[in-house]
Amino acid sequence: MKYQVGDDILVLLSNEEGKVIEIINDKMVLIEVRGVKFPAYMDQIDFPYFKRFTEKRAAEKKAVPKTYIDQVPKEKPQPAKVKIADGVWLSLLPKFGIDDFNDEVVELLKVYLMNHTPKAYQFTYQQKFLNDTNFELVSEIQPFHDFYIHDIDFAAVNDSPSFHIDFSLLNPEKKKAVHFETSLKIKPKQIFQKIQALKDTNAPTISYLLFEQYPDKIEEDKFELQSLAAKGFKIYDASKGRQNLPPARSVVDLHIEKLSNDWKHLSNFEILTIQLNEFEKQCELAIAHYQPSLIIIHGVGKGKLKDEIHELLKAKREVKNFFNKYDPRFGYGATEIFFQY
Repeated sequence: MKYQVGDDILVLLSNEEGKVIEIINDKMVLIEVRGVKFPAYMDQIDFPYFKRFTEKRAAEKKAVPKTYIDQVPKEKPQPAKVKIADGVWLSLLPKFGIDDFNDEVVELLKVYLMNHTPKAYQFTYQQKFLNDTNFELVSEIQPFHDFYIHDIDFAAVNDSPSFHIDFSLLNPEKKKAVHFETSLKIKPKQIFQKIQALKDTNAPTISYLLFEQYPDKIEEDKFELQSLAAKGFKIYDASKGRQNLPPARSVVDLHIEKLSNDWKHLSNFEILTIQLNEFEKQCELAIAHYQPSLIIIHGVGKGKLKDEIHELLKAKREVKNFFNKYDPRFGYGATEIFFQY
């Protein structure tokens, strides 16, 4: 191997000096130049010693004539390097190794966030395998910078890695979204195909575009309320909505004689419908008032009303749990519900 970690190197294209910080494979190394880390092919770098030696010899041989202040030529302004803004990317850099059979294999995937935009972002990063979180990070990335996040063992790629990132502007803008959430799920077959294509084209990374431009804020349509108020409709402040609701009850009796004075002519289906409507109403009131619990008296009977109530409770996300157990006040004819908020 020509280079080792810690070697001083010279980038041939830019004539800048740096250091080798990691050997990626027999063709590529990870280098650091002026605090920026990036991969480079070995034929794009060289040792800086020959350059230093020749510059020193040239300086020794060249006589330095006297130069007066009015003879110093004005320095020509150097053209600024053009930075192409093409979005924010998630990049995977494969690190190759040699196995026992002397074959080149991928050992790791190094994960980078690449910000090719003029804006700085704060981001929350989550990487998962089969919905189980493997790595989390909250950090910032500056304009036109690459950010190394972590490594993924290549053997774990079979567990379908997914990436979830929530961005927000480091310097908020009035017309821009408060945050932007995006996710990426990669199938193992896709990664294997892209690594093979990477070998064929000598590309350094596998990159996925997350977004080209940070999105604008979505303006919500404002509903005109003044015209409704003029027609006699009551307008309430949503933040004070609970003040306009009927009070919640801690115990609700669903026996039909408690709900209607004229029920004897009703069919069983009609009675059950009235009881379930009342249950829904009282349950929603309890939730709206953030009530911790509620007792529903449904009686014993054939159990039809109890079964229907239990099925409805299973579908309510605010319900933490419920119990139908013996109570000295109601026997087995009541269910106690506990809520979560």
